[in-house]
Amino acid sequence: MPYQELADEIVEGVGGKANIISVIHCATRLRFKLKQPGKAQTAALKNNPGIIMVVESGGQYQVVIGNHVGEVYQQVASRHGLENDNSDRADAPKQTLFARFIDLVSGIFTPFIGVMIASGIIKGLLALALVLGVMHQESGSYKLLFVASDGLFYFLPILLGYSASKKFGGNPFVGMAIAAALVHPLILTALEQQQQGENLRFFGIPLEIINYSSSVIPIIFASWVASLVERVVHPRSPGAVRNFTTPLLCLIITVPLTFLAIGPAATWLSRMLAEGYLWIYSLSPTIAGAVMGAIWQVCVIFGLHWGLVPIMLNNLTNFGHDTLLPLLMPAVLGQAGATLGVMLRTHEAKVKAMAGSAFSASIFGITEPAVYGITLPNRRPFIFGCIGGALGAAILGFWHTTIYSFGFPSIFTFIQVVPPSGIDASVYASFAGAIVALLFATVATWLFGLPTPAPVVETAPTPAGDASPVRKQTVFSPISGKVMALDSIKDETFASGLLGKGVAIVPDNGRVVSPIDGVVSSFFRTHHAIGLTADDGAEVLIHVGLDTVKLDGKFFTPHVAVDDVVKVGDLLLEFDLSAIQAAGYDLTTPVVVSNSDEFIDVLSLQPSTVTACAPLLSAVK
Repeated sequence: MPYQELADEIVEGVGGKANIISVIHCATRLRFKLKQPGKAQTAALKNNPGIIMVVESGGQYQVVIGNHVGEVYQQVASRHGLENDNSDRADAPKQTLFARFIDLVSGIFTPFIGVMIASGIIKGLLALALVLGVMHQESGSYKLLFVASDGLFYFLPILLGYSASKKFGGNPFVGMAIAAALVHPLILTALEQQQQGENLRFFGIPLEIINYSSSVIPIIFASWVASLVERVVHPRSPGAVRNFTTPLLCLIITVPLTFLAIGPAATWLSRMLAEGYLWIYSLSPTIAGAVMGAIWQVCVIFGLHWGLVPIMLNNLTNFGHDTLLPLLMPAVLGQAGATLGVMLRTHEAKVKAMAGSAFSASIFGITEPAVYGITLPNRRPFIFGCIGGALGAAILGFWHTTIYSFGFPSIFTFIQVVPPSGIDASVYASFAGAIVALLFATVATWLFGLPTPAPVVETAPTPAGDASPVRKQTVFSPISGKVMALDSIKDETFASGLLGKGVAIVPDNGRVVSPIDGVVSSFFRTHHAIGLTADDGAEVLIHVGLDTVKLDGKFFTPHVAVDDVVKVGDLLLEFDLSAIQAAGYDLTTPVVVSNSDEFIDVLSLQPSTVTACAPLLSAVK
C-alpha cells in the first residue's frame, strides 16, 4: 500500500489531526499520544491491510506497521504537520506516573536507537576480530572502525541532551551545549588534576569532577532543569533579545548547577541503580534469566521494554558490561522459533508466506510482525515462544553470559558477548541458550501450536434435500464483467493470496453493489476500495482497479459510509470507467475474502463472466 494513503488513513483512524498531541516512531510502530483515545477507530485500523496491530499501553496509542514504519512516519509528519512533539500541551490528558515514565524514556531514546544498535554491532565485530587475530589494536584499520563504533557512546550525553530537551519542551541545542560542557577536554584535564590532588573551584566552591563520557542519567536531569529555567525566563525576556538571553541564562544557571549538584547526585543514583540490579541478579542468575526470557515479549507488546533501556546503558557505563541484555536474546529467538513452527505446520499459503517473512525479521530482533501477525493470534505458539525464551535465558543466566556493547537482542548478540579476554564458556552458553529457545518453540509449535482441523465428512442428501456438515457462505458478485483467476493479475500482493482468496473481475460498467448482507467495515479515503463484513462472518474486500489509489478519489463517487448496514444489491460505489481507463489505469478489480484463513476454502462459482448479484464465491466452513 502506498505510504501516503496509509499515512492518511492512520491519521483519520486515530481521530484526525486535531486529536493528535504528538507522534514518534520506533523500529516497527507509530506511537501516538491522543487527546481522546476513545475517538480512534481501532477496529477499522486493525482491518487495514497495511497495519499489523494496534496496541494501547503506557499512555500511548501504538500502531504497529513493520519495517517500513520510518517511511510511513515521514508521510504522517510531512502531510499533516506533525513533526513536533507537543506532549506538554495544556489539553494533553493526565497520565499515570508509570505511563509518563515509559513515554519519557521511549521519546528520549527512540530517535537514535537504530544508530546505537549499529554502533554496538560494529563494536562486537571488532571484539571478535581481535579474538580471532584478524586485527590488532594498534592498526589504523582497527582504530578507525573503533572510533566509528565508539563515537556515539563517548559523546552520548550530547545526543541525549538534544532528545531529552526536546522531550521536556526545552531548546534542544541548549541541552546539547550543556552536554558538550560535560565532556569538554578541559573538564577531562581537570579530572586528571583532581586525581593528583588539585581540585577545581567555582567561585571558591570545590567541584567534584566526574567523567561524564557515555553517561546517561546526569544529562537527562540537567536537560529537565534547563527546560524549567527556560519556561521561567523565556516569557519574561524582552521579545527583541529573548533568542539569546534565554539560552544565556539557561547555560549560566544550569551548567554550574550540573557540576555542583545535578551531576554528582545523578551519578550516585546511576551507580545505586546499577549496583541494585547487580544485587538482584546475583541472588539467582538462572531464575533472573528464566523470568526475563519469559516476560520480555509481553513487555514488548505493551511497549514497556523501553523502561529497561536506561538500565542496560547504565550498566555498560558503570561496569563496562551488562548481564541484562543477553537474557533477552533467547526470548526473541523463541518467538522466531514459534513462527517457524507455524510456517512448517500450516497449509494456508497466506499464513505460510506471512510466517516466513516474520521469521526473517525476528532473528534480526524485529518480533512485532511475528507476535502480532502469527504467534499471538494463535495463542499457543506465543506461549511456546515465551517458554522457549525462559529455558534459553536460564542457560545464559546460569553461565553469567555478559554483553560488552549495546544492541537490541538478535542474532547479532552472539558477537557482542565475546569478552576482551577471548571466547569462554559464557559465549558457548549463549549459543546453547539460543538453540534451546529456537528448537523448543519450533518443535512445540509444530506438534501442538495449531489446532488440527476436523475432517470434512460429506454425507448423502436426505429426502428433504440437503444434509451436510459443511457450511457454505455465498458471496455474490459486486460487479458485472469478465472473471479472472486471482493469481493471474498484475498485482503481486493480491495474486499471492496475502490479502485473501477470491477472484478478479474486469468490469464492463461503473457500478459496485453489495455482495453480502452486512455492514461497511472500512472505506478507503480515496474511495477505490471498500471492506464489508457479512452477517455470517465473511469479510470481503473489493479493490476497484490496480494502482487506482494514485487517482486520490478522482472519478469515484461513494454511496455509503463506514458502519452503514447493506443488503445484497445495494449500491456502494460508482466510478467513471472510461475516464479511469483513459488515465491509463488497469480496472481489474480483485474481490477477496480477507479472512480466508477462517475457512476451509474459498471457491469460485463463475468460470468466465458474471453479472452483478450473481453467486461469485463460496466460502466453505
